[in-house]
Amino acid sequence: MKLAYHIRKSALRNDPGFVALSESIRACGIDLTEFSGDGELSADMILSIGGDGTFLESAKIAAPSGFPVLGVNFGTLGFLSEYSPEDVLEALKSGSYSFETREMLCVRGEGLEEMYALNEVCVSRNGAELLSVDVTLDGVALPTYRADAVLVSTPSGSTAYNLSAGGPICTPGVRALILAPVAPHNLNFRPLVVPHDSVIRLEPRCKRGCPMLSLDNRMFPLEKGTVVEVCAAPFELRRVRLPKSNFIQALQSKLLWGVDTRNI
Repeated sequence: MKLAYHIRKSALRNDPGFVALSESIRACGIDLTEFSGDGELSADMILSIGGDGTFLESAKIAAPSGFPVLGVNFGTLGFLSEYSPEDVLEALKSGSYSFETREMLCVRGEGLEEMYALNEVCVSRNGAELLSVDVTLDGVALPTYRADAVLVSTPSGSTAYNLSAGGPICTPGVRALILAPVAPHNLNFRPLVVPHDSVIRLEPRCKRGCPMLSLDNRMFPLEKGTVVEVCAAPFELRRVRLPKSNFIQALQSKLLWGVDTRNI
């Protein structure tokens, strides 16, 4: 087996936990090299070394070419990078892992290169003034959103920014997109769940400055008048799943879902 690993924070290269993991992997006869994102990638799997931010970056690198990503948690919460180094080593030695697919988003627009995101795409204000966003869903106009931001999320991203915005949690296998306002200036705006093959067009308007476009952990200014089109990407992320992985358990242990003193 040939593995490549991706590290976002350079200090992790000298982390005792990572050094021990890399030495143990090589001791098993597995080829392990670092991949920074430049050049051609040749590997059976990518190890994402860090937290969820690193996993998002690894997904952007790996998904277009179909390389599977295994998240090794050296961060804090670790919802996407959920596995401990010990669990990862055991799975690699025994071959006890499987693959699941996660839908990704594609973003297009005049003056924008085609870009991709795993969790969400968001247009937001860049200043104190409220943002107005004209939204169409498969060519049908929705009421104008007036809010701090409007985001389009995948099921993977339903536990990220969408969760903070009051959107619904979706299990990873759900084929849907979530359209959610962030701090809407209207009491009756609610998140909207739409089919995964929908095409959503966002046209943000603000009186001063320029709106911002974010894709997962990347952010760009938008020229005034830019219309952003969001749809499902033509490929999906292949995420490596270990036997212990359980989405409901992750909600309970990491996000404290359903915590109630009566259950203790």
